[in-house]
Amino acid sequence: MVSSRLLLFFFILPFSPLSAAASGSASKVSLGLYYESLCPYSANFIVNYLAKIFDDGLISIVDLDLVPYGNARIRNGTMVCQHGPYECLLNTVEACAINSWPDLNKHFRFIYCVESLVAKHKYFEWQSCFSETGLDSAGVLECYDNEYGKELELKYAVQTDALDPPHKYVPWVVVDGQPLYEDYENFEAYVCKAYSGEPPKVCSELSLITNQVKEATGRISYADGISSTTVSDDKTKIKMVI
Repeated sequence: MVSSRLLLFFFILPFSPLSAAASGSASKVSLGLYYESLCPYSANFIVNYLAKIFDDGLISIVDLDLVPYGNARIRNGTMVCQHGPYECLLNTVEACAINSWPDLNKHFRFIYCVESLVAKHKYFEWQSCFSETGLDSAGVLECYDNEYGKELELKYAVQTDALDPPHKYVPWVVVDGQPLYEDYENFEAYVCKAYSGEPPKVCSELSLITNQVKEATGRISYADGISSTTVSDDKTKIKMVI
């Protein structure tokens, strides 16, 4: 079940005076997350780290861009995903969610719900996130069914492949164009350091420790070992649960 505390923040955030006051006239810090839906490390980052910015006020100085593609590849015109065809399905569903609900508060709420299920190994129940979040399923399902979602995924493929330096694994977190490598869990401190205006209170509570040359933590999925099963598998067909 989605955290009621987090949902509360999604509903009150657009009306919060903190959001307007903290950002001021300074430009927001770009924060890009390149991930794949069934990667356990991506799910853990979204649910236990990224979601915090909606709670602690850091979202007020962040321009967040979610890119659900990760280590997928295009082979002979077919998209192949690292964790198999169901990951291709959920990558596309999340791409459709971003497209159908451009409002960050809405599409992140849905993606948070899906990734919470991934973390619990219950991702086959992802359609429950429509009722859980109160969001209309029509736009997302139509996007997937008419294959516009595949076009969105191809766009994300181009965006991911254009990264400089290229991504090596997921989650791949980028702050103002600079990858954080394996120190991605410390992303809030990097955002605070990059912001040129008056930072929100949370920034005073963070200390920046750069660990870009440390040993691997194990909380990443490298861009290899991709499943040979393609997105055309019958399992990727969406069946509505009534």
